[in-house]
Amino acid sequence: MSIFLRARPAFIALTVAFALPLLASCGSDETAKDEYKERPVEELYNEAMDNLSNKDYEKAVKAFDEVERQHPYSVWATKAQLMAAYAHYEHNEYDDAIVALDRFIQLHPSHKDVAYAYYLKAQCYYEQIADVRRDQKMTANALKTLQEIVDRFPNSRYARDARLKIDLARDHLAGKEMDIGRYYERQHEYLAAINRYRTVVDNYQTTTHVPEALNRLVECYESLGLKDEAKKTAAVLGYNYPGSEWYTDSYDVVKGQPARSTEKDGGWFSWLW
Repeated sequence: MSIFLRARPAFIALTVAFALPLLASCGSDETAKDEYKERPVEELYNEAMDNLSNKDYEKAVKAFDEVERQHPYSVWATKAQLMAAYAHYEHNEYDDAIVALDRFIQLHPSHKDVAYAYYLKAQCYYEQIADVRRDQKMTANALKTLQEIVDRFPNSRYARDARLKIDLARDHLAGKEMDIGRYYERQHEYLAAINRYRTVVDNYQTTTHVPEALNRLVECYESLGLKDEAKKTAAVLGYNYPGSEWYTDSYDVVKGQPARSTEKDGGWFSWLW
């Protein structure tokens, strides 16, 4: 009797050890059954669209994913992939949206809505563009994706807006170069400043920053004692932007008078930020 009593706790523990996995298995099976309920594809898709209309983006994403999970080979599944990406975008989940859009583009490169997928991807980058004093990785990514739209789908309705945003993104990148250049100039590191200003003049010729960049070059050349370079640059500025205040400042600098716009920031897109 005493032997049985001593062995009983071990027996009970062993029984519980075997029972727990079974209980867990039963519970997970019941949960799985509760989670997975096969439904008509139209019903699932409409539910997802209702959630999207109600701005319940988290539920919308799950519902669109469920469309693809239950009906992976239907036309609705392809639509659901794109709409899930849009729901992420509306929820400001840009990284998730970009991943979903890249997947859609990879799986459906010839789909009629692939141009929109590229456009939405560009928007995800574009809406994350930061002030020129911060890192411009998103601006560069936006510019690259926008250019893809223009190159791949030049006649699409998205190309026109992409071209406009390309100009704005380039203006912003030029603004970043100008901001760094001004910093170097304030530190009297004129050669470093000249490199930045030359980048704007050479690579961003259509942006609003070029007149200021030429003016800053005049200032730097004068500071280094390069009188001829300063005069040549001022002449280029005067020829291309004769009515610009930047030319007036450059003229003053070449004549030995103090410039009036040393701390002025140019560029209308930078001003927006």
